[in-house]
Amino acid sequence: MPNALRLFDFSQKINYKNEILAGLTVAMTMMPESLSFAILAGLPPLVGLYAAFIMGLVTSVFGGRPGLVSGGAGATVVVLIALMKTNGIEYVFAAVVLAGIIQILVGLFKLGKFIRLVPQPVMYGFVNGLAVIIFMAQLEQFKMIVNGQTAWLTGQPLLIMAGLVALTIAIVVLLPRFTKAVPPSLVAIIVVFLVVLGFGIHTKTVRDIAVVSGGFPPFHIPKIPFTWATLQIVFPYALIMAGVGLTEGLLTLNLVDEMTATRGNSNRECVAQGTANILNGFFYGMGGCPMIAQTLVNLSAGARARLSGIIAALTILLIILFGAPVIERVPLAALTGVMIMVAVGTFEWVSFKIINKMPRHDVFVGILVAVITVWLHNLALAVLIGVIISALVFAWESAKRIRARKYIDSNGIKHYEIYGPLFFGSVTAFNEKFEIADDPKEVIVDFKDSRIADMSAIEALNKLTERYHKAGKKLHLKHLSNDCRLLLKNADAVIEVNVIEDPTYPVATE
Repeated sequence: MPNALRLFDFSQKINYKNEILAGLTVAMTMMPESLSFAILAGLPPLVGLYAAFIMGLVTSVFGGRPGLVSGGAGATVVVLIALMKTNGIEYVFAAVVLAGIIQILVGLFKLGKFIRLVPQPVMYGFVNGLAVIIFMAQLEQFKMIVNGQTAWLTGQPLLIMAGLVALTIAIVVLLPRFTKAVPPSLVAIIVVFLVVLGFGIHTKTVRDIAVVSGGFPPFHIPKIPFTWATLQIVFPYALIMAGVGLTEGLLTLNLVDEMTATRGNSNRECVAQGTANILNGFFYGMGGCPMIAQTLVNLSAGARARLSGIIAALTILLIILFGAPVIERVPLAALTGVMIMVAVGTFEWVSFKIINKMPRHDVFVGILVAVITVWLHNLALAVLIGVIISALVFAWESAKRIRARKYIDSNGIKHYEIYGPLFFGSVTAFNEKFEIADDPKEVIVDFKDSRIADMSAIEALNKLTERYHKAGKKLHLKHLSNDCRLLLKNADAVIEVNVIEDPTYPVATE
């Protein structure tokens, strides 16, 4: 069986002990984050758990690679905050469905490979901006509503809230130094829950913001008017959510590929994500995407097959069915502390260590993407702007690399040996290399160390040929690749082409 197929074969050898234990651990780490992310977006907590169950189950069975864990992730939830505030939860469900459709189309048209176009500085900015958004959102838990107005907590309520949050953070930070057998975030929530319950401490709980009534995810068609105006409202959020989810997911897939020395299927992952999000929209879930932290937990626990993700999803379903009354009594301070540590863990601190080693334009791109992410809460737009700026910088730097070595051989023929790519950015510098008036009757331009890249380059060669023709001189082109000659032929260039020893450029495909 080919390696690509063996990767997805259910009959592969499975270490059931590792898979089951990894699945249980992943479920325990996903539960507090799913609750926290739902509360962050102003959604009912159960909507977060439904998303964790549906995303986890569907992508584990049908996703692009074993070991990848999906759930209700902060990257996608942040996109929906504004829509929830302005239009309500029904529009959120509609946006999730539409985002799923977009993701399936990306997978079907095999566009998943374009994630390779996202440079590392853009990802640093994206992740750091996301971390700041998550952290800033936790400050809302230190506020209360007084006479219809939002005000900061003061006095004893503030001290209690701050103390419980500090206790949660301390447990998350210190527990791994003693044992890694249990998820520290889960232990922190349980300890804070028992402290509040045992000492009768009065503080905000999940019940204060939403009632959790557990049950199997109900089928639910979003109650929105099916009009063009509705589409105009929902589509931008759906597009951004789809883009963010695919970006986060495919980058996580690439990370797992590197860690396991295997290769996943990005387009299959796109289809699985889209299917899971469509089901989310119709079964009361907030949608999501692959989660880096939970995926790393899964892999570090020894999971390499799909079973661990399935176990995690089914565990979360059992918690939904039988643990809802307990979830309602969870202190918000515990979830706030967990989310602060999620923000700290999400932030790419290594970006500070290497900032003095990075090119200035990469530093600028990273900072710009982070600022746009925090300012506009638009992660996809931030990534798009970062990619465009990085591409323009790359084009500018590449344009400066073109140069020419000139000499006249024993037969009186002048040679121009071109180095560097010939494309729209380097055309002007290319034209400046030629001395048509002073050149002999015969000229050879050698592209052995260059390449004609686009139609701007073709047009430049056409004009160069015309200039030499008007001067009564003959121009030859040497060492053109097959695709370059095809471009010249399609452009109807009146150029004599020397095909001897012309190079070929193999292209790596997915």
